[in-house]
Amino acid sequence: MTTTTMDKFRKQMTAWKVPPVFYMLVAVFIAAVILDQIFGRGQLIEPTILRNIVVRSVALGIVAIGQTFVMIAASIDLSVAYMISVTAVMASFLMQGDPNRVPMAIAVVFAIGAVVGLVNGLIITKFKVNAFIATLGTSLILNGGLTASFSNFSGSVPASFQTLGYGTVGDFPISILVLLGIAIVAGFILQNTKFGAHLYGVGGDETVARLSGLRTDRVIIIAHVICSMTAVLTGLFVVSRLRSGAPWIGPDGVYDLESIAATVVGGTALSGGRGGVAGTIAGVLIFGILDTLFNQVGLDTFLKSVLRGSIIILAVASYTIRSRREAS
Repeated sequence: MTTTTMDKFRKQMTAWKVPPVFYMLVAVFIAAVILDQIFGRGQLIEPTILRNIVVRSVALGIVAIGQTFVMIAASIDLSVAYMISVTAVMASFLMQGDPNRVPMAIAVVFAIGAVVGLVNGLIITKFKVNAFIATLGTSLILNGGLTASFSNFSGSVPASFQTLGYGTVGDFPISILVLLGIAIVAGFILQNTKFGAHLYGVGGDETVARLSGLRTDRVIIIAHVICSMTAVLTGLFVVSRLRSGAPWIGPDGVYDLESIAATVVGGTALSGGRGGVAGTIAGVLIFGILDTLFNQVGLDTFLKSVLRGSIIILAVASYTIRSRREAS
């Protein structure tokens, strides 16, 4: 492409409001395919592998959508990993493999999620505790309650409930449809409702938003409740695949830090006021592609962490540089 053509292409992409993370997603995918052909098994572009990448990204994708809400509001939630564990353990413990107990178990875990989100929001807004500390404290409380009550896998989910994790509509996994549905609803809320506009306003400048008449505390509380609810959904999805819940499911998946990292890579600012669901999903898919690539080439576990950490730093640095250029 000539310089003029490239400029026209960039202007067109800007007009379509394509998040920069999608360029990164395409670049990572192309690089992964090339590296897999050279060092791996050359299977990355097979339909089954591509579908597995998305299915494996569902759990992180759901909770990252919730994390997007709180981060747009300039907050954060470190309790999601243990909320996932609580959901998985309580769901399987209450269901005990009985299909008739499924509605009751789902109602209970969503109620717990609502309470945890409400408590997080109230501590942050009413007691003015830093969100990092508040949600870290909540996660420790949840962890303590879990480990005191359960030490291993507990109960089981009925076969019918496992459809959430393994079922398909034709050849299309139900789990992907669930993620798409949640993403569409979340995107609509952020872009087409008063609450979404208020969320961006609070994240952009809470003081200005308050002086403008917004109930900033309520906006932040609702964002945390939404985040906890997505953690519950993730826990239900995970337990539908594992068939039983255990206290370490959430922390072992590192869903707290991973959801924050994917959201940041997707373009949501840690300072709040900027971001969206589409970018977050792209960030999640980048992580999914990298994980699959690392498995295909047989990369060492510790090297995986180093590379992922480097990518996160580079992504955030690029957004920071780009934001400064736009500001100037």
